[in-house]
Amino acid sequence: MDSGRCLLWVLLLLLLIQLICAVNGNVVFEVHHKYGGRSKGKAVLGALRAHDSRRHGRMLAAIDFQLGGDGSPTNAALYYTKITIGTPPVDYHVQVDTGSDILWVNCQNCERCPTKSDLNIHLKQYDLTASSTGKTITCDQDFCDAVFDGANSNCKAGMNCQYSVSYGDGSRTEGYFVRDYFRLDQVTGNLQTSTMNGSIAFGCSAKQSGELGSSSEAVDGIIGFGQANTSILSQLALSGKVKKVFSHCLDGNKGGGIFAIGEVVQPKVNRTPLVANAQHYNVILKAVEVGGQFLNLPTDVFDTGSSRGTIIDSGTTLAYLPSEVYQQLMDRMMVRQPNMETHIVEQQFRCLWYSGNIDDGFPVVNFHFQDSLVLPVYPHDYLFEVRDNEYCIGWQNSGLQTKDGKEITLLGDIVLTDKLVLYDLENQTIGWTQYNCSSSIKVRDEATGHAYAVSAHDISSSAFSPSKVNVLSILLFIAALRKLIA
Repeated sequence: MDSGRCLLWVLLLLLLIQLICAVNGNVVFEVHHKYGGRSKGKAVLGALRAHDSRRHGRMLAAIDFQLGGDGSPTNAALYYTKITIGTPPVDYHVQVDTGSDILWVNCQNCERCPTKSDLNIHLKQYDLTASSTGKTITCDQDFCDAVFDGANSNCKAGMNCQYSVSYGDGSRTEGYFVRDYFRLDQVTGNLQTSTMNGSIAFGCSAKQSGELGSSSEAVDGIIGFGQANTSILSQLALSGKVKKVFSHCLDGNKGGGIFAIGEVVQPKVNRTPLVANAQHYNVILKAVEVGGQFLNLPTDVFDTGSSRGTIIDSGTTLAYLPSEVYQQLMDRMMVRQPNMETHIVEQQFRCLWYSGNIDDGFPVVNFHFQDSLVLPVYPHDYLFEVRDNEYCIGWQNSGLQTKDGKEITLLGDIVLTDKLVLYDLENQTIGWTQYNCSSSIKVRDEATGHAYAVSAHDISSSAFSPSKVNVLSILLFIAALRKLIA
């Protein structure tokens, strides 16, 4: 190839990189698991239950937005990722939460925002004045109308687009929306990545109260993958970059896995409909089977009234069942061990001693959903070893109720681990399949129909801990660049 043609290819490549934000494709982030797999110790199990308690107090509470929206961001998710914002670029660590809609970070001079973290993360605060590409969003702009689901009658020229969220545990965050460049990983082929810029609107937290200021699980903010127009997924879809489809695969052994935006073509995933107009990812649970026998339950036990359906939530650790379901499940679970006694740990966990293989000694629990979708949960999923031969049970009596007094069914990580879970908001379905989450999946490039492998990663980073932590990837496929390279 002569020098003239080489120069032309280089110029075309540079031009394409400038235009890359306008290309249709799929997006991905690197996500770390807070606990890095299962650890022994009663302190860890207690921390998981405390985490869930704080989360539910916020997640199920009434939400107060000055400018609308139905997001409920919380700082209790177990997965967090590093994102890069601004010019010059600065890295921030934010928790990944499928139960939240707003993406927000702590901002410069934030009142009562955390300044240290027990996760060994160096916390940072976003400084709008230090980024040449950062801009405030005013209340008369389209994004603010989308948050409010209409124009704000109190809006005046130049007024910031503000938000304020109050939680059931008394915590509160408030601030205003800004827009800046994000650096995202784009995948141009199998295991080939490069950097792209995308303009994203996000919350700038100016004040916090309650547990949000605690250092125990502190990070720099929240990245929500909920269904509202404020989520990063919705923003990317609105700009034509991606479809509103994402998936995660949580590795039960190592604590990492895969997190991808885009249509999964391998493995194949069966699906069930999402409950329409629900705040969270709600599905219709039909029956529970334990050890091959169905529980004898009232037909309306899973009808949660105004909040119909069972909530699927990767931000919750354990599984919470209505009292009648919980008691029958526990009774059936112990059928193979009629002489075994259980004991209470920390006044809340039902635990037992067992020296054999737990998968041989206890039954598989199958949850049956609408359209014949089954979710199997194995003994090694729902039994936590707190020390040698002592296991605590992950099933919890929910004690969670909607305003009309109906008990809530909420399924967290113990039922989702080692499964690829696909959220298809385009078709309003969710699905899953048993899978090796330390392997790889294939995600479709919508521009060409080609599929690329997205694999789990395991990296060592002193920013998190001296040991290895797993990384989840969220990938952006850019078809035009791949065509040019080809």
